Amino acid sequence: MLRSMTGQGQAQQDGPLGTFSVELRTVNNRGLKVSPRLGDALGRFEPRIEATVRGHVHRGSVQLNANWKRVHAEGSYRIDTHVVAGYFRQLEKLRAKLGAAAPIDLTRLATLPGVIVDAASEAVDDEVVWSFLESALVAALEDLNAMRATEGEAMERQLQLDLERISEEAAAVAGRAPQVVEGYRDRMRTKVAKVLAQEGLEVAPGDLLREVQLFADRSDISEELTRLESHVELFRETISGTAASGRKLDFVIQEMFRETNTIGSKASDAEIARHVVEMKCALERMRELVQNVE
Repeated sequence: MLRSMTGQGQAQQDGPLGTFSVELRTVNNRGLKVSPRLGDALGRFEPRIEATVRGHVHRGSVQLNANWKRVHAEGSYRIDTHVVAGYFRQLEKLRAKLGAAAPIDLTRLATLPGVIVDAASEAVDDEVVWSFLESALVAALEDLNAMRATEGEAMERQLQLDLERISEEAAAVAGRAPQVVEGYRDRMRTKVAKVLAQEGLEVAPGDLLREVQLFADRSDISEELTRLESHVELFRETISGTAASGRKLDFVIQEMFRETNTIGSKASDAEIARHVVEMKCALERMRELVQNVE
């Protein structure tokens, strides 16, 4: 079953430590990129969060927001004076070096990373915090993947329709191909007979047959049609599988384009050319859809 790379998911987990909430948004990307936005109280869990996301999402750009709203959090914050002092000393040196006259505003230092410390979260065991955060994260990921699976089902239906169209057009090409050779033989016989009649000459039937055979060999598209149908079946099997398949599907579409182009160039027939155009249109629609498959 296919999954789209775009989607949204959210969840929250309530408990004695407060409320943990997670929001996820995914968009297209060649690989997997996780961009978490975490408060100071949750920043230490970033490696675990990314590992969990990678266990549920295989491709796409993931924007993740996680928040911990603590119970009775009003008096749980303190200022880390050592961090403030470190910032202040560095800024004093920079101010002296630049000859700046403006004083350093301590209230602005309070907004810098690491200055405000959540004392309540420091007193809680990390494993306890992670157990609640992980529950919210997994639920949000499941919500995200449910939405992406729903979009994937719609994409799969459209891909199946285009695959059927390609098979129908390929069958029409296969039925037309023998007529192309016969038409060439008839045209060749007529032209040769006309020229020879004007010159009072004759041509051996074997010579004419050889020329027709050379044309038949040059315009033979049976191998291309066989490979194209094989690619169509592989595509069907892949979209019905359970593994992430976006890159594989993209590669198979490239192979189908290659065979279709060869058919069009070798056949040298207007009717076959029309069928080739229809196959290319279907393949282009498929390629656009596959760009959003995980």
